[in-house]
Parts: sequence; structure tokens; C-alpha cells
Amino acid sequence: MSGPVQKVLKPGDTIGILGGGQLGRMLALAAARLGLRCHVFSPDPDSPAFDVVQNATCAEYADVEALEMFAADVDVITYEFENVPASAALVLAARKPVLPDYKILETTQDRLGEKDFVTRLGIGTAGYADVTSVQSLRAAIAKLGLPAVLKTRRFGYDGKGQAMLRDGDDIEAAWERLETRAAILESFVPFEREVSVIAARGADGQVVCYDVTDNEHRDHILKISRAPAAVSDAIAAEARRIATAIADALGYVGVLGVEMFVVPDGNGARVLVNEIAPRVHNSGHWTLDGASVSQFEQHIRAIAGWPLAQPLRHGTVTMTNLIGHDVDDYAQWLAVPGATVHLYGKRSALPGRKMGHVTVVEPAAKP
Repeated sequence: MSGPVQKVLKPGDTIGILGGGQLGRMLALAAARLGLRCHVFSPDPDSPAFDVVQNATCAEYADVEALEMFAADVDVITYEFENVPASAALVLAARKPVLPDYKILETTQDRLGEKDFVTRLGIGTAGYADVTSVQSLRAAIAKLGLPAVLKTRRFGYDGKGQAMLRDGDDIEAAWERLETRAAILESFVPFEREVSVIAARGADGQVVCYDVTDNEHRDHILKISRAPAAVSDAIAAEARRIATAIADALGYVGVLGVEMFVVPDGNGARVLVNEIAPRVHNSGHWTLDGASVSQFEQHIRAIAGWPLAQPLRHGTVTMTNLIGHDVDDYAQWLAVPGATVHLYGKRSALPGRKMGHVTVVEPAAKP
């Protein structure tokens, strides 16, 4: 998949970031340390990324005039979330390089398209089927069996837009609750653990992977990540190989996260891809304090046309998300040896909302 021509930035140049959440905030902070400026575009006036940049545009993604003015003020454009409207991406790509290539969004915004893409690479996924009606849902269940997970094809994250189906469930009611006519049914995977790989790819084709990370979810939201993952060297190598193959096949420039399942297979295990996130990823937050270069700096390097770094992990690292009112206990974390507290500056601690995270690094024992 070919992409836009890479422009090599110099210190003082400006990166445009679509989206003003915590990922945009941390990207902007990483860019500032490298002497690069950022301009954030977000429709949310309370965007936490606005707090750390001098230039910001608060406008809807459908506002073509605002998009054009934003593009005129930046040298390259990236995004902190993958649900950028295609129309907005088209307007921007006609004016400035958009990295990763906005065409990649066409693959990753649609769960069915994403699964088809991964399958064509010869990489395993859970069994899946396209669902467009309650009748096709019943046919998919007959094919895949239960339990299974019914998901909207677009705009789902942190457990939103999905439902677990088990024997005896009211299938028609489950379909109506999803409120869509474009869904995918996925076989439930009896996984041993959930892992992810954060990979960075430069325009020159170089791919650098971080250590495979163990992930623990609560209520469908990532709660804890641990690096390195407690997997065999063979599984770790396979997970990195898969992430590299995906990045190469996409012609990717920047950082992406690949979520995977480790599934028992006879006396061993195998790796199945769950989802691709075409952006910096929550499970890579441990790299801010636990590695010599963070995923955020790596992304900035890639889209700036600068050399990627070979990250060195500082020890055993645990990242804990502060979700909702977990953030009220931030002061307790400040007293934990080896802990670094990151608060995102969000005003309301709503249930399920990521308010910050804490990284605890246990240095490797000296020989």
C-alpha cells in the first residue's frame, strides 16, 4: 500500500494533530521535547491536548474552512484516534501529507475490512462473519457457534458497540440493542492471555517493535499493562513478526498497536490478531517511563522523517490506568517508589473514562 511522499521536518516545524484527547496531549509533549511545534484540531472545547500547545483549532470535522486554515498552518498531519471522518481526511490530504496515510483508515475503521485484511496476510484471527440483519446473525451463529461476540463494524472501542452472545440469549433483542445494520460476529476465543505489540515504522521501511506487553482488561477497558509479557521467546517473536508484517503490508508510517490473543494449542500456544489500532496505543503508555524512547517520541520521529530509536527497557514495568474516580487516589501513587503519575487534565471523572495512568518501574537486578 503506497502512501504520501515523506517530508523531513526540521526543529521549529509544526505537526498538526487531529483529536485532542490524552494521546494527542502526550504526542504534543513528545514533539516539544524534540523542538517541534504542534497545532491540535478538535471539536471538543475541553480537549486536554489544548492545554499543552500554543495553537489549537476548536471546530467540527465537517468545517472545511477550518480544516483548510489548519492545514495551512502545519507541515505534516497525524491523528490520535482512528475515527476521523473520511471527508475531513480527504480535504487535509489534498493540502498536506497525512501520516499514517489516511487510506489506512479505510481498512482499520471497519472491523470486517480489518479482519479480511489480516486474513489475506495469512495471519490468524477469531472466526468471523458479516452480519446485516437478524436473519444473517442467526446464520452466522449456526456457522460459528456460541459463545460469540457481536460487534458493530465501525466506531466501537473500550467495549462500546458490542455484546457477548451465549446459548439461550434473545438473539433478536441483542441485534436490536446494537442499533446498526452493519455488524460482525466473532467466535469467542478461549485465550490464555491478551497481549499487544507496539510497532513503529519509518517511511524507509524500518520497523522497530517494543517488548510484547501483557494486558488485563476490566469491564472491557484496559486496566493494567505489564512489560515484558510472560510469554515464551517463540510467542514473543511470533507476535513481533505479525506486527511487522501488518505494518509493512499497510505501508505504515508512525506507531501502531496490534492487540492479540495467546491461545492454547496442544502442548504449546499460538497467536491470533484481535484488533489493529493505527495510532499510539494505551498499552504502550509504559514506554513513557519504562523505555529509553517512548511510543509517542517514536511516532513523532517517524512522521517527521527522522531516524527511529532502538528502545531499551529500564526494567520490569507495570502501567495502571486511572479510570473514572480511580484518579481521586492520585496522591497515594505519588508516594510509591518507582512510580510516575500522569494525569490528563480532564475535568470530569466519568465512569469508564481514562483520567490518567501510573507507571511503576522495577529496575533489573544487577548481576
